[in-house]
Amino acid sequence: MRRKDKQGGVFAAVRSAAAAHKLLSAATLLSAAASVLVSLLPPLLLGNIVDGLTGGAPVMLTAALLYFASLVLEGVFNSAQETLLEMFGQRMTHALRSEMSVKLTRLPAATLASQDPGQVAARFSGDVDTVEALFTSGVISMAADACRILSILAVIAGKNPGLALVLLAVLPVLALFTRYVQKRMLAAQLENRQAVAAISGQVPETLHTIRTIHALGLETYMERRYDRRISKSYAAVEKNNFYDAIYSPVVLVLDAVVVGVVMLLSASGSGRILDLFGMSVGTSVTIIGYISRIFSPIESLGMEIQTIQSAMAGVRRIDSFLAQPEREIYEEQTTECPRGDVEFSHVTFGYGERAVLTDLSFVVRAGEQVTLVGRTGAGKSTVFRLLLGLYRPEKGRVTIGGVDVSRITDRQRRRCIGCVEQHFARVPGTVLDQITLGDEGINREMAEQAGQLAGLDAAIRTLPQGYDTPCTDDIFSQGEWQLLSIARAAAADPAVLLLDEITANLDAETEARVLEALDRASKGRTVLSISHRVYKSLGGRTIRIGASKEAENAC
Repeated sequence: MRRKDKQGGVFAAVRSAAAAHKLLSAATLLSAAASVLVSLLPPLLLGNIVDGLTGGAPVMLTAALLYFASLVLEGVFNSAQETLLEMFGQRMTHALRSEMSVKLTRLPAATLASQDPGQVAARFSGDVDTVEALFTSGVISMAADACRILSILAVIAGKNPGLALVLLAVLPVLALFTRYVQKRMLAAQLENRQAVAAISGQVPETLHTIRTIHALGLETYMERRYDRRISKSYAAVEKNNFYDAIYSPVVLVLDAVVVGVVMLLSASGSGRILDLFGMSVGTSVTIIGYISRIFSPIESLGMEIQTIQSAMAGVRRIDSFLAQPEREIYEEQTTECPRGDVEFSHVTFGYGERAVLTDLSFVVRAGEQVTLVGRTGAGKSTVFRLLLGLYRPEKGRVTIGGVDVSRITDRQRRRCIGCVEQHFARVPGTVLDQITLGDEGINREMAEQAGQLAGLDAAIRTLPQGYDTPCTDDIFSQGEWQLLSIARAAAADPAVLLLDEITANLDAETEARVLEALDRASKGRTVLSISHRVYKSLGGRTIRIGASKEAENAC
């Protein structure tokens, strides 16, 4: 039975992480609430002290201590809020990256091959960082600042109704201006993100084609291409910085204007005006303190809304990544892998609109050695990918021992099929790790036997730590890497062995060593190869790929 795809997205992963860290989640919310409440105390306490002084009363030690204690508490809770938000955001992004990593391993090879590596990498880096900002400086901070603004307005309305009315008239203007600036900054940030993604995509592209670049003298072309992309990023950043630079001064000027207007009105001799704006010296101090405090969260609120908008764009991109259909994974019914004939039955497959294989049929008997032949692009490597289950045929079936290869589990596949490729894919770790690939079913003894079979055991034992030597690029020659690939493929004792152009670019002496190792590794196994030299060495028959009719077998 097929294992069901795991459903969910960014917020599903976040909810799961929050449930797993209940104490941290609760502490984060409580610290935000406490920070809002404590921020109301200092202006009130200072106003009471000033009123006492203007009334001729001495400053009470208790009042002074309470005022300074409120300042300390405000700083403590603000720091606690920032620290807990940072920890909360890190937990959330860790859970999200783990979810995305699992998803990456479950995507079909065809899906990954059709995607830009730079764009995929950007999902794990930039987009996840924006999701972290959604929590560290977004939703929770916005809620806290909104509560802080409403609380300050309520206190001001109780102290000075006129000022509350002035603020209610001014704040919508500030909100509209903030919204205008936000839209321009968000557009600039999106432009920068697209430019950065293009730059990120050029790095692996350059690394992959560096030999061609040097051989054809394309350094200047690549530099100009890179400069154009990074110039777009710089232009977007400069636009964002411009709007960021004009926003804060406008808020500060508006703050000063409101304070000035209120002070002028409070000094008026009109009784009606004084009913609305009249206040004691201590109340004036309190009001001035609150005004400075209300504009700061309003400024932050605008940036937090912008952060949320930017983060939601990242959320949508990550959700689209997580929503991609996964490859079919079947529950393992038995530990035994299928063995027997390899059969392609009326298989049709193509890449997009380009058809590669059309109604292909052939049978390779168990223990038989076959070489696939055909023109370049005829689909020989595609046959291997279909046999490995990396791609699914559009029509027809690919089976081993009568079992559809798509139903072979990941655990069974390595014990069923071994693949020796032209280029060795090194993984982090020791020489032993290169052979076992972390497979618990392959112990050290089996790995060493595979090394002996490949004719590489003696060379490995000359290394400083033998099989436990950390693997680096220069530890083996090209031929030895190929022998190590044979050892990796043979370690699990697979029934089928695939050989993909493994003798290409090898000198005669090295090729002889590799072919000798292949001869040993092929004993008792079904072998399919893409190499005329391997055919000459191992014998067997050929199967032509790319014929207009059913594949023709030739002796």
